[in-house]
Amino acid sequence: MASSNTASAADTAQPLTIMGGGLVGSLLALYLARRGYQVDVYERRPDPRLGGADEGRSINLALSDRGWRALGGVEVLDKVQEVALPLYRRAMHDRQGQLTYQPYGKENQAIYSVSRVGLNCTLLDIAEAHPNIRIHFNQQCTAVDLRRRQLTLLDTTTETEHLLDYHRLFGTDGAFSAVRSAMQRTDRFNYAQSYLEYGYKELRIDPAADGSWLLDKDALHIWPRGQYMMIALPNLDGSFTCTLFFPYESNGPSFASLQTPAQVQAFFEDIFPDVVPLMPTLLDDFFQNPTGSLVTVRCYPWSYHDEVVLVGDAAHAIVPFYGQGMNAGFEDCTVLNELLTEFEDDWSAVFKAFEDRRKPDADAMANLAVYNFEEMRDRVADPRFLLQKKIESKIAAQYPDQWLPLYSQVTFSHTPYAEALANGNRQEQIMQQLMPHIEAETDYDTPAVQTLVQQAMDVNADN
Repeated sequence: MASSNTASAADTAQPLTIMGGGLVGSLLALYLARRGYQVDVYERRPDPRLGGADEGRSINLALSDRGWRALGGVEVLDKVQEVALPLYRRAMHDRQGQLTYQPYGKENQAIYSVSRVGLNCTLLDIAEAHPNIRIHFNQQCTAVDLRRRQLTLLDTTTETEHLLDYHRLFGTDGAFSAVRSAMQRTDRFNYAQSYLEYGYKELRIDPAADGSWLLDKDALHIWPRGQYMMIALPNLDGSFTCTLFFPYESNGPSFASLQTPAQVQAFFEDIFPDVVPLMPTLLDDFFQNPTGSLVTVRCYPWSYHDEVVLVGDAAHAIVPFYGQGMNAGFEDCTVLNELLTEFEDDWSAVFKAFEDRRKPDADAMANLAVYNFEEMRDRVADPRFLLQKKIESKIAAQYPDQWLPLYSQVTFSHTPYAEALANGNRQEQIMQQLMPHIEAETDYDTPAVQTLVQQAMDVNADN
């Protein structure tokens, strides 16, 4: 029988196969290797540490508590902290260049800006140094034979195909997973994907001449403009990675309508005037960088017998507006590891418990991500919305055992996503009843409002 931390020698005799060497695949390999398993990781792309990986299509990632917890489980926090920058607040830029700040949580709570490629390279370095892990790049999965437990892999450096038998397969190969594609052809497999009508484009703010940041490096910057928006996150080299979220087509400005350098320049000078002087490569970035799409993927089941399981985006891709895609995938690794301990490496029980436990949370997070897009695009510039957030902070300070804002539940706690969403919906109902009685932040302290708050808290406690 396996111990609480490692599998038995018999269980580890055959290597485990991970298809996908991105963020989740690299972290999962570390978890499995630490339990005593031999792990082979296959990745379709070249080694990103050799340069040229995903240039022009990166959305900087927001690492928060769930992700840090997962990284702590394999003791790699120190290495990752070297490539992460703390962000303590949102900075909203209006069309006149005026700034409004909104803290993310309590004092000293932060999300962390990390480069996708930089973090992936760090995890690959750590994984590759582990004696139980082998990583194979330029290996594109072109077919999965579930019945034979066999992969067809194309070596993209030699353009030759070869067959690979697997004992147990983990699909961490992203939103367009080849492993999931094979599972979709099995009986009673449910699958749905939906795209936003928006795409995204990576842009860049260069560092100052002395290498410093030209904007507040402790904030995530947002330019909310109703039907579109831009965000910027800092990098270690003093630059900012900017992402324009923009309609593919619309009656107003869109990717379809901005076709010439003059049109792009005029649009940015009108809509984002404060940032244009900081973006000397704007036109080159706009026309050379690809336009990325934004997809939500839902499916079930996530496993096939005790032989195959989907993890991360392969099981539950979401749009990036809550900063939880990577964190949710990392939390998958935490949950899988906990279940392996709980069920003593009984893979059939582990896979079943994993999909049953995580599916409701994945669906809740998908809904939250779309909701937060609408909030960031439309509401963060609304004075009433900002007032509501201040009032929520006051309620949370007054009733810390009964009220934790939804964003904090998602970002700064390990509350299951589905539970956080239910709590958030209940709190929003309370705020909708309370806000008509409040015109300014000072109104919160009036006896009438305090009575309403106390009544609401009594009801909240009963629920």
